[in-house]
Amino acid sequence: MSLNVSFESGEQGVPQPRAGNGGQVYGTPMSESDVPTGEPRRSAPAPRSDPSEPGGSGISVTSAASAQLAGSSGSGHPVAVVAQPVGGDGGSANEHVSRETPDGYEGDPPLAMEALRAVQILNPSGEIVMPRPDRPRVFCVANQKGGVGKTTTTVNLAVALALHGNRVLVVDLDPQGNASTGLNVPHHAGVPDVYDCLIDNVPLADVAQPVEGIPNLFCVPATIDLAGAEIELVSVVARESRLQRAITAHPEKFDYVFIDCPPSLGLLTVNALCAAQEVLIPIQCEYYALEGLNQLINNINLVRQHLNPTLDVSTILLTMYDRRTRLADAVEQDVRNHFGSKVLEAVIPRNVRVSEAPSYGQSVMTYDPGSRGATSYFEAALEIAMRGVNTGGAA
Repeated sequence: MSLNVSFESGEQGVPQPRAGNGGQVYGTPMSESDVPTGEPRRSAPAPRSDPSEPGGSGISVTSAASAQLAGSSGSGHPVAVVAQPVGGDGGSANEHVSRETPDGYEGDPPLAMEALRAVQILNPSGEIVMPRPDRPRVFCVANQKGGVGKTTTTVNLAVALALHGNRVLVVDLDPQGNASTGLNVPHHAGVPDVYDCLIDNVPLADVAQPVEGIPNLFCVPATIDLAGAEIELVSVVARESRLQRAITAHPEKFDYVFIDCPPSLGLLTVNALCAAQEVLIPIQCEYYALEGLNQLINNINLVRQHLNPTLDVSTILLTMYDRRTRLADAVEQDVRNHFGSKVLEAVIPRNVRVSEAPSYGQSVMTYDPGSRGATSYFEAALEIAMRGVNTGGAA
């Protein structure tokens, strides 16, 4: 099944191989001659995997690889190697990421595997560190279609990077304030928010709030006042660059800035595109998500030509992937054929834990760190961090 969706802009990429998870089952049945007479035939025991080994269960971090990456990045910061999918065969770090979190080797208790993943994602000891870029990376998370996972992606990527040694700022530019809700940051009426920065030139540092329980993570909330900003910005001088100047004037330097955009292509989204260096587009694995992509790319090109020449669509993330349907597979293939290497190998599956987490004021990374949703977002964050190091700070 193929979806004939044409794009008038962008480069044609090369489809990526879509291999499985590379899992390997150990334990070979004994031959007839090996079975003593009178005893029942048995299978050789399956050796349990060691999480510290490259082929072991869970996500392994080795000091040798860390040293190699630290030498290649030139930043001097400790870094982590690419996560191995649970149950992988110890292959290279660039292998295709599974659509589902595998169940591990035979004989590994599922609860033990989940607990191992949870510890590695929460990183309570701080030993697992994602590479930090040489310069701040400002991402605009945009897609004019609603419900594709912009806010969920912003919140979970930010938390994953902050839990592993990066300083991260989230700017909630959506009047609905969902990113503020997901990070449990107050955003009721009267709270200083991004509206004050855009309209009244209030410094960003005065409205940024630390996120409780997540070190190195800060959020600029959005209140209902932001709903009127589109109209008020019309008569403001240099209206397209208000957010860019606010971020540049912040006294502290962050490794990552994620701007969560509203589901529209209005002045708020234009402000985000002018302030960012990179665009991250979440694409739901359904046909409607592809329909508006052409218009989004055209608007990004207009902003690049007239307002922000350094803007680049650097990252495409496939979300809500349902492996039971051929449609999801066809959408993935079309997106990879068009955008090529810009599409992350990590794919976010449909997972109820991801949807439940905001009702508790948490990201899925802290709500259920052992879930498939948390593991997938962790892999996506690590892939973004590794791409930034390998390309000198920009994916």
